[in-house]
Parts: sequence; C-alpha cells; structure tokens
Amino acid sequence: MILRATLLALTVSLTLVAVVPALADQRPLLQEGKETLYQRVLTTPGCQLTQAAGVSGGEIQPAFSRFYVYQRSDESGENWLEVGPDSYGSAIGWLPEACTVDWKMQLTLSFTNPANRERLMFFKERDGLMHIFDDFEPSGQVAPLRAQLRRDGEAPGIVAQEPEYFVDLHEQFYLLPILEGEEIMTEAGFMTRLLRVASVSEATEDTQQEAQDPSAQLREFNAGVVFVIDSTASMGPYIERTREAVERIYQRIEEQQLTDQVKFGLVSYRDSVAAAPEVEYVTRMFANPTDIENGSDFMAHVADLREAQASTVGWEEDAFAGVMQAVEEIEWSNFGARYIVLITDASAIDGDGERSSTGFNADQVRLEASRHGIAVYTLHLKTPGGESNGDHAKAEAQYRNLSTFAGTGTSLYYPVNTGDVALFGQRVDALASAITDQVQAAYLGDEAIGSALNADEPDDPGEQRLVDDLEVIGHAMRLAYLGQVTGSQAPPVFEAWISDRDLIAQNIPTTDVRVLLTKGELSDLSDVVSEILSSANAGLISPTDMFERLRSVAAAMGADPSQVQQSEGQHLGELGLMGEYLEDLPYQSEVLNLDEETWLSWDGLQQERFIRRLATKLRHYQRYNEDVDRWVSLAEGADPRDDVYPIPLEMMP
Repeated sequence: MILRATLLALTVSLTLVAVVPALADQRPLLQEGKETLYQRVLTTPGCQLTQAAGVSGGEIQPAFSRFYVYQRSDESGENWLEVGPDSYGSAIGWLPEACTVDWKMQLTLSFTNPANRERLMFFKERDGLMHIFDDFEPSGQVAPLRAQLRRDGEAPGIVAQEPEYFVDLHEQFYLLPILEGEEIMTEAGFMTRLLRVASVSEATEDTQQEAQDPSAQLREFNAGVVFVIDSTASMGPYIERTREAVERIYQRIEEQQLTDQVKFGLVSYRDSVAAAPEVEYVTRMFANPTDIENGSDFMAHVADLREAQASTVGWEEDAFAGVMQAVEEIEWSNFGARYIVLITDASAIDGDGERSSTGFNADQVRLEASRHGIAVYTLHLKTPGGESNGDHAKAEAQYRNLSTFAGTGTSLYYPVNTGDVALFGQRVDALASAITDQVQAAYLGDEAIGSALNADEPDDPGEQRLVDDLEVIGHAMRLAYLGQVTGSQAPPVFEAWISDRDLIAQNIPTTDVRVLLTKGELSDLSDVVSEILSSANAGLISPTDMFERLRSVAAAMGADPSQVQQSEGQHLGELGLMGEYLEDLPYQSEVLNLDEETWLSWDGLQQERFIRRLATKLRHYQRYNEDVDRWVSLAEGADPRDDVYPIPLEMMP
C-alpha cells in the first residue's frame, strides 16, 4: 500500500498549495539550544495559509500537516509564522501561530491491540489521570466512567476513547503525535508515562464501524496457518506427525464446508548448503496456503517432505531463514488470522553466524512478522540430543523472544519436554483444531466463539495454556480484521492526556512509541552505527583503542572539537557522533550511555553481545531505507528527503 501520497489515511483529500520560490540557501529557524534541529509545527483544524503575515483569508490546510518555521513576525499583537513543507528552503506562506502546535520531537504513538485490555480513554486534563493512578484500587474510579461511556457515549472529563477495533499503523498510517510527557510511579507500583497527545480524523460515510454488524463482517473471516518445520536428520517422526495432524484437521474442515476459510501451508528449513551440500537446501516452500485448494492438495504438495539424509555442520539450524521465507513469500493480506507454527529441536543460527542466510536475530524476525500481523508459535522439542549439546537454554531464549506476539505481549512458546512424539502430536492437534474452531465460530457468529473454544477443556495444563493463549490471539486477530474491513479510525479528538499503560491492568501497554526519522536522519544514523560497529569490533582485539578510534571518527565527521577531546568517563553520546534528535527521546539508550570505563570493564562475551545487538539494528535500518511503500510525507509538496519512516523505539541505538 503506497503511503507517500497521503498525509493521513484518516483524513479527506489534501488541499494543493502553490509553491512560492524561495532562496536556495534559506533554512528554517533552529530550535532553542539545538544546532541541527529545526522548529516544526503541526496545523490544527481550520488553519489557513496566507501569502503575507497579518492578512485574513487563505487556503485551509489539512489538520496535522507538519510545517517548518522559517520566520516569526508580530502583526498587531498576533504572532505569525512563515512556514514551508520541508527544510530545504521552500517557504510557501504564513500561518497564525495560534492555529499551530509546536512539535519538537517527531514522535508518534500507535495503539496496541486491545484484545487483552480495556479501550484507551482520552482525558481532557492531566489531573483526571493522576487521580486514578493515585488510587491503589483504580477500578473504583474507572468502572463508573466506562459504564457511562457504554450507556451515554460520553463521560465527565473524557474527550474520546480508542476505537473498538484495532487500527493497524502498518496498514493505515495515522498520526498521534506526542506533545509532552512525563514518567510517574503509580500507587500500584508501576512506572507509567502520562502523555499529552493530539489526534484528528474525519469520519466518512463508509467508515462508520460503530453502526455495522460485526457478525456479518466476521462471516468472511479466514485463517492462514503455515508450519515452518526443521527437516534435518532426527526430525522424521515429527514431520510425519505434523502431516497427520493437518490431514485430520482438513477432514474436519471439509466436513464443515470451511475449505475456503482455513488454509494450511508448509515451509521446510535446514542449514547452509555451502557448509554441507548434502543437506540439499536452506529453505523450501512445500505448500503456499494461497495455492492450496483442499486437504488432498495439501498432502500432495508435502508428500516429498522428508528428513535430511545427511548431517548439518552444527546442532543449531537456520530456523530464522525458514520463518522469514514464510513471512516474505506468502500473501498474508489474503487472511484475517495469520499464524506461523515453528517446529524445531534446535536453536537458530544467530544473525552474525557464518552459516546464517538472513543475517537476522530473533528481534528482527519478530518485528518483521509483527509488521504483517503474524503470530509466531514455537513448539520446541527438548530432545535428549539438544540436552547433550547444551542447546536448550539458548533455543528457549531465542524462541521466547521470537514468539512474543506484539499485539498483546503474549508468549507463544511451548516446550515439549524430552521431545515426546505423542505429546507433540497432542499440541499440534490442539493448535490446528482451536484455530479451526475460531474460524467456524466467527462464521456462525461472534457470540459462539467463547463457547466453542471452551467446550472441551484439555487435561494437560500445557495444552490448556496453548488453547487459552490462542483465544486471546484469535480475539486480537478478529479485532484487527474488523478494524481493516470497517475502516476503523483513530478517535476524532484534538488534544488530550492518555496513559501508556492500562488504567487497571497497569502491566499491559496501551501504545507503542515510533520515532519519525527523515531519510537524511536515518542515513546519518546508519553511518554512525556502522562506524561504532567497526570501532567496537576493533576494540575486541584492543579494547583500549575503541574510544580513541571513535574520537577520530567524530573529528572527521565535523563534530565540535570541544566534545571530541578526551575526558575521563566520557559517554559515546558526548562525542558529538549521534544526532540531536536522539537526545530527548523518552528512553535509556544503551549506546549513548556507554562510556570507556564500562566498555573496558566488560569481558569479551559482553562486548560481543553489544556488537551483535548493534549489528541487528543496523540491518533493520537498511531494510527501512529500502521499504519504499512505508515512507510517509507529512505535508503536501514537501521534498521527498523530508519524508519520514515510523521506526519502533526499541530499534533506536
């Protein structure tokens, strides 16, 4: 979906503005105390652009257009701003300062999936939130507000609430900018951010999801399930049992006439062919769910799947390559519910390993799956072979990370102790059956879903957890699907206070922070991280040289000499290497806070882990730069160099 041409998918068409030629060397005003960050504002509804300061009448600008400030002027006691859509000298007119909002940091929020929490409420005043968080039992205040919202559609002090259905930022970009924020400790003992945000969306006739019948929409709900299975030596029994499970479930699907509603696929993976040519392939798509017609068709596609007849080089395999083939080569937009089921008895080759074909770690693969709304389940076979190789702990850490579903924070990692084939079969059967039950219940009506899933409770606690987790994930999938098909929009409010944690279940996040970086900023960030990586790798050989190399790099890049000079305890952030846009971000940066004393105190393993994490982020920056469809223009007529990409806060250095 191309986003470049729009300011917001939530607003109506943009007003074209004639561009007035500007001086080539003209630049916007700098923010106070900054040397590289320009002053920026967002327009509010009804803001009019005029050709001169102090005059009335002009072109109304789309709400939340971002403009750079080139000049300020006082006309008859009213402050005016000369603005342009980008920072490259294209000032195009004047705006009254009163109809703009200062936007110092290009930060925006995205909603988490509300499947396992209450809908976010937007408070008119900060004090309304504080009264709730000052209460050890906040439900006493929250419950009456929610009851009144359900009954009357409004409540005292509440400006709006989050949509009932999930709004996916990847599918429908929206701007929920952070204007200011603070971190507090709630009475219940949780660190929580109070955020003043702005939001505008304009409802259109065909996007009134509140008036639509979700049961009718859910009749079209479907699911794609792709097994990603390790097919190296020793995996034969599990391959056969997976085939058997899918064959069984297809019999049910066909009996219930759900062939078009549930589709299965299968990807097999092994290890590096260059290291061991006899293993035949790294990954292979045996069955793409979009091409499968029925059970017999699936079985025909996977008939040739067998375990490798030759051993791989090491115990770990290229599991991330298998998952990434499923993520990238399947048209997931064809499905409402999207599942990958990873089946393995070994850890994955890390991204910096010589045999890795992707260069990815668990963090990157999880984020890539999240972008497509995919839930990744892992059935980890804890076989005696893995135990004797000391592999279980490493594999569990990797797959717990990989299988954390971003929509709800639910862990979808399920160990199968001793690699018991019978127990594994029960888990695969339960998973496939529960997914099918959900789709069938959605087809019959939303109210049938809960009863269908809880009809027969398993005796095995592990299997019960799997079914319970799937109910949460399935609910999240349905909310995302309904949000897409009904055109769910961010609430039509302008300014309000929210919490980044649920008001009652304060361990559950309500929002994710995204940093909107321009192409130049992302390019600079990539360059600097590359230099830090190079210096850090050299530092593994000679630890005392790392910071000296970085000081030379900083000087070569034109950093302030006073910052570059050697000083005891100097942090990386003080060398002047990193952009000013990182300084005020609401997080603790591992890179910026690293000093020479800490680096020298680390052993080789700690230093190597730091390098791996940084290398992972650098590979993500390269993917962001190449992801042309998701670069967003925040103002009509802006130079493409000022387009932005919504980067997850966790991927900042």
